Amino acid sequence: MGGDSCYRAFCQYLVESSFLKGIIYVCHDILLCRHVNNHEITLEGLGWSDFFNNQLEPQDDSSVPVRISKVHRARLVAISPTGSVNPVLYAQANTADFAVGDWVLVDPKNQTLQRLLDRKTVISRPRGGGANQLAAANVDTLFIVTSCNADFNSARLERYLAMANESGINPVIILTKADTAGSARDYEQQTAMLQRELPVVVLDARSPDAVASLAPWCGWGQTVALVGSSGVGKSTLVNALIGVGSSSFQETGEIREHDGKGRHTTTSRSLHAIAGGGWVIDTPGIRTLSVSDVSAGINMLFAEITELAPHCKFRDCTHSHEPGCAVQAAVAAGTLDPERLTRWRKLRTENIGTQPDWVRRDVASRNKATSKSKLLKRADQQPSWLVFR
Repeated sequence: MGGDSCYRAFCQYLVESSFLKGIIYVCHDILLCRHVNNHEITLEGLGWSDFFNNQLEPQDDSSVPVRISKVHRARLVAISPTGSVNPVLYAQANTADFAVGDWVLVDPKNQTLQRLLDRKTVISRPRGGGANQLAAANVDTLFIVTSCNADFNSARLERYLAMANESGINPVIILTKADTAGSARDYEQQTAMLQRELPVVVLDARSPDAVASLAPWCGWGQTVALVGSSGVGKSTLVNALIGVGSSSFQETGEIREHDGKGRHTTTSRSLHAIAGGGWVIDTPGIRTLSVSDVSAGINMLFAEITELAPHCKFRDCTHSHEPGCAVQAAVAAGTLDPERLTRWRKLRTENIGTQPDWVRRDVASRNKATSKSKLLKRADQQPSWLVFR
């Protein structure tokens, strides 16, 4: 074996070594935390803003703010302008109560965690028992990643968009693997129709131009998060954004050709410094995503239906069979895609079904009261000899 081949084999061994990969991670994060893009890191550079500063009380003067960068089963890792911090959990605290991107206050003497600051935005997903699993917090832009192949699914993208809308996060759809698609333009046009003024970026994650196309959302102090199915290129994008080779930090996996599905290569959430000055949170791939308590997000996503609803004859119109339905009239006129209405109805039904029991009871009670009011109103309009009280 030649000298060059031996050298490459040795480098590959270092890259694939999980122990050394962890060391590389730590060194990389420390270097970028201390000095990103020729700027000394500050709280503002970490994403601190007036939103968090206004939460500080006089009793917090002895505490310092740090940002959670990793959440493990039994411990937290955070970053600050001075370097890495390992917050000591207070009694009864659970790491599941914290998300990557959270801001917390710690005692600088012993790093004991004092309290969690309110989140500006949060990304979570429903799980069993009515609880939510935290994915990321204080995110400015959500990169929703899918690929130009069999993985592309409009209904799944709409779920991510509803989640981002509800959280107040700016969504951006990223279509990857454009180099392998013969009709990437068709995917782009189909995606742009999912929501008004929706930014859509088509790219090859391994291309040198990929980072430049995402730069508008990755500025100094900005935080982006990546979500999407396994195998769509999230880890490759993260590697490009943090300015290292794709095999150095986040493992990448191949996808199956017959269905475009991939395997999970990212198994935990973590915050990384972007070479251009921002921060990126990578999340594990999600096969299925249910929605809960995202009514406002759904209304924003399906704005064309939301705007037509007030013109329906009945206020509680379901847009399915009622006479005088403005939404059905739009479908009949060809100005509203019937599949879009079907997906709206499915999301809305699921959103109500996954809400807590007391919320569903409250909705049902209001609907019952509305129906009773209508019956009484109709009765008052009938001749007296037809009314039975």
